[in-house]
Amino acid sequence: MIASLYFLLIPLLGSIWIAQWTYMPLTLNVVWGGILFLIGWRHRQKHFTAVHKIILICFVLFSLILIYLNFKSFLGVDAGVALLTTCLFAKSLESKNTRDFLIIFNFGLFVSASLFLHSQSFLMLCMVLICLVFCFIGLYRIQTKNFKSEKTDQISLQHDIRHVLKLLMVAIPFFITLFIFFPRLPPLWHVPISANHAITGMSDQMSPGDIAQLSQSSALAFRVIGDLSQLPQPDHMYWRAMILDNYDGRVWTRSSHNQRPVDYHVPEIAGVKYQYLPATKDQPWIMSLESSISDDTAYQTYIDGSIKRKHLVQNNQPVTLYWLRFQKSIVDTNKQDLQQSLQINTGQEHKTQALAQQILKQSDADPARYVKNILDWYRQQDFIYTLSPEQLNGNRTDQFLFQTRNGFCEHYASSFVLLMRYAGIPARVVIGYQGGQLAPDAQSLEVRQLDAHAWAEVLIDDSWHRIDPTAAIAPARLEHGMQYYLQEDRRIWGSEQHLFWKQQNFHLIQSFRVWSDYLQYQWQSKVIGYNVDQQKSFFSKLGIRSVYSAIVIMLLSICGLVIVYGIYVAYKRRGQSSFIEYQISRFQRKMSPSMKKQKSETFKVWMLRLSAHANNKQPFTDVTKLYAKIHFLEQYSDKDYIKFKQLLKDCSFELNSVENTCHHK
Repeated sequence: MIASLYFLLIPLLGSIWIAQWTYMPLTLNVVWGGILFLIGWRHRQKHFTAVHKIILICFVLFSLILIYLNFKSFLGVDAGVALLTTCLFAKSLESKNTRDFLIIFNFGLFVSASLFLHSQSFLMLCMVLICLVFCFIGLYRIQTKNFKSEKTDQISLQHDIRHVLKLLMVAIPFFITLFIFFPRLPPLWHVPISANHAITGMSDQMSPGDIAQLSQSSALAFRVIGDLSQLPQPDHMYWRAMILDNYDGRVWTRSSHNQRPVDYHVPEIAGVKYQYLPATKDQPWIMSLESSISDDTAYQTYIDGSIKRKHLVQNNQPVTLYWLRFQKSIVDTNKQDLQQSLQINTGQEHKTQALAQQILKQSDADPARYVKNILDWYRQQDFIYTLSPEQLNGNRTDQFLFQTRNGFCEHYASSFVLLMRYAGIPARVVIGYQGGQLAPDAQSLEVRQLDAHAWAEVLIDDSWHRIDPTAAIAPARLEHGMQYYLQEDRRIWGSEQHLFWKQQNFHLIQSFRVWSDYLQYQWQSKVIGYNVDQQKSFFSKLGIRSVYSAIVIMLLSICGLVIVYGIYVAYKRRGQSSFIEYQISRFQRKMSPSMKKQKSETFKVWMLRLSAHANNKQPFTDVTKLYAKIHFLEQYSDKDYIKFKQLLKDCSFELNSVENTCHHK
């Protein structure tokens, strides 16, 4: 029994360890992995005793030190779950009897549920379900240990798994009914979220290589939900994150002027309504179409038109946005903004400044003609669009425009804005995403990290105009999207050394990414996002007008499920009982009244009484155990029915042999 419980303990601990691998520091993961290896080795060596106290104390103290060094506290989500996991591993080291395993599997249920504090994704759900199944199987084996012989214990693991899965299948309809109809109540408490939690995706600055690094990942960045036919065409879908207008010669950042919050009110004719759903809860910036606003008080709009979440949240929920498509821009232009958009470093980039003055002279100082001539100049040069550009040092723009001439969108946007500023035309860099692809159901748009993009905005005739210099170098990047462009143009991968691996890696994960992200979206929107509003909307479709009606339907549904399940069990047991009773009736048909089963006798007592009249008592013992297995444990198969019938024949043969012997005497 202990060996089989160890056999279940190892995958339980392994599943808990794997589920939080990305949420815990590497040192703590290594320590837990070492303990898991030690438990596995002890199981292989059949050492089913508690480890030495010194090892246990050292493990606990070392783990507590690591937790405190990494989280600076024993409180909070990550530190709390790490502490619970450490306690579970420590208890596993000192397990030596069924009582210890009873505590471990019960505590394992609690630790498994706490994993949802890290993430409520569909993948985490699968990991938690695996942990719960191992816990339930372990508890079931402990509770039924007295019904198993040594031989049965060795072969009953499959029966235990099947039985536990049956119980879970029975519970699922009740769970779904309660989930749908039980009134949605606000939480009793809120989970604390660390203020210094790592932010993924787009940052508030841009230096060469940042967006190129993002664009080598096919991970989902965000999803757009709504009437997609009302949104711009893919080559005009620019999802703005923020404006970068401050340049120090190396890095583009936001000026303090653009970080001032403003309040925009949704007009009566609000334009196109759509929803933005981030892939992770850690991304504070909202990627929106130009001239988009939100009426959600949890989000703040800034003077540059960027939108940011005010506070970190535990779950990412869709954000409702309004695209004012008939309004040119919601960003005001003032004197301070113009001065910032003309900032230059006169002591650097001499070749770039000379080029700007030359083309400006050819354009007769006309800003519109100057922009066109600069884009034509990009097209005429041998520029290459690549994810692996050469390293730039010193006067970066001069090197890029006149030497390397290979780069990503950030290189083109940065150099273009500087060319505008050197000509006295206000310009700035905008970062965000461009394009997107339809989801498998064609009801939403998926924008991935590889769609990360940078472009420029230029002030012409007192109005900001979007100019994308990348379109002059790689028009297919905008027309068909980055995913198509990565497949069609091999030069974008850069060096041929790892070309095959990169392309194969991209092709292999692309299809999996699409479907896994779609599944995650359905889980997030239909299950995690099933709040009070969605419940009311669902009830209205069913014609349910009040909470009391929903509760009545819920209770009736539960009663109906209980009745259906009861009928099924009764029908199933009737079939089993009729077979067993029929075989017993045949067995005692020719017996004398004194030998037949009495009403006050159990089957076990009856077999004991009959075995007293037989020389070989083994068939009576075997049929008694099989009867208990079929009737009480429900661990049986069709072969057990055949075996039960045969054992009764063997018992009848033994009784007849004794009777014939007595006759002859």
